[in-house]
This record gives sequence, C-alpha cells and structure tokens, in this order.
Amino acid sequence: MKLKDKFVLITGGAKRLGRILALLVAREGGSLLIHHRSSPDAASSLRNDILELGKTADIIQSDFSSIDARNNFINEVFENYDIDIVINNASLFANLDWKTTTVDNWRAHQVVNLETPFFISQAFAKSLPENKKGKIINMLDWRAQKPGADHLPYTISKAGLATLTKSLAVSLAPNITVNGIALGAILPPTTGGPMNRITDGLPISRWATISEFEETALFLLAAPDYITGEIIHLDGGRHLL
Repeated sequence: MKLKDKFVLITGGAKRLGRILALLVAREGGSLLIHHRSSPDAASSLRNDILELGKTADIIQSDFSSIDARNNFINEVFENYDIDIVINNASLFANLDWKTTTVDNWRAHQVVNLETPFFISQAFAKSLPENKKGKIINMLDWRAQKPGADHLPYTISKAGLATLTKSLAVSLAPNITVNGIALGAILPPTTGGPMNRITDGLPISRWATISEFEETALFLLAAPDYITGEIIHLDGGRHLL
C-alpha cells in the first residue's frame, strides 16, 4: 500500500472526483479528512465505504466562499489533525463570460479556487514538523494554459492556481512537494449539455477513464520527493492545440 499510515485532507471530497480520490487513498492504506460544502449525505456514504475498506475517515463541512468559514476550517483542521498530504480539489465552476461576470461571482471564484488553496497550503506548511515530509496536490484544468471566452472567472482562478503550484514548489522545498493535475474531459458536467463534441479534434480524441485519473493521482501521491512543481496534463493533448 503506497499511502500506508498517511493522513490525507481532500477538499471537495464527498462527490465526483473528490470521492474517487478518497477511495483511492483508502485502498492504498491512507486515512482521510473529507471536506464538503453542502453534501452531508454523500460525505457520510463515502465515509461508510472507506470504513468497509478498513480505513478511517472524518468529515468536516465548510463553505469556502465565506472567508470566515474558510478561516475557521483551517484553524480546526490544523489544530486537531496531523496532515501528511493535502489535495486542493474543491472549486467553483460557473460558465460565465465577460458580459455575465459580476463582482460577486468573480470574487467567489478567486476565493474558493485560488485563495483557499493558498491559505490551506500555508497553514499546512506551518503545521508540519521540520523533520517531516509533506505533499500538496492541486487540481487544475487545461483551460489554465489555453484560456477561452467561456468560464472566465474559473479559468483565471485556475491559471492563478497553476502559477501558485510552481511558486509554492519553490517556497516550500525541500520538505513539501507541490504538484498538480490539469484535467480535460473526464466526468460529464453536472449541468448537462452536449458531450460528443468535447473531444473532437484532440490528439487523443476520447474521454479519460477513471483508472487513468487514479493512476495519475497515485503517481503524484506517492511520487519521489525529487519531483516538485510539475503539472501533469491528463487531457488527451488538448493543451497542445
């Protein structure tokens, strides 16, 4: 088990990719702290699945769009848990362009998708004993490198998170490695919409499989400590176009 005795914090961990990551960690021997914003039933169901795998999981709720709630979350987590690995997975993803973006939804995307990963990472680094190694994995998006007109606040926040990943890799070395996964088409959006055109024209013109995502995540979760500041694009080559 590559994550035996590791304690992993996953933000946005109750559903979709967060749930996949949580079960992967448990299968590989790790214990978990699962954050959710408003999915208590999904978090509880996930916790039961993790217990059946013989591992433990605690649940913590926080709405990161509230700075006070975010700060309370950080204080509670790092005062009460010894975290080995942080996965910054929680995010807002609204289809807004330059016309529909408001001050409020612009700020919400920056707070949840960029500010919160930084302040969680900062608290994690401060809490880690000097003789202990840690890892941070940031969940990114191909749009960070190839921005378009859609999902404007989201894209800008993820571009900032990509830069933050590299900056923290320098700042937190050598005890903490910081890497990222930039995703393309892997899970259908919850808002629905056409799916058949999403991968048209890609070098690898299909959707990623869950197993490919798991293999990529596990590589970074258990990667050598000499790998830091890397962003792996699991996007079928979309970022090259």
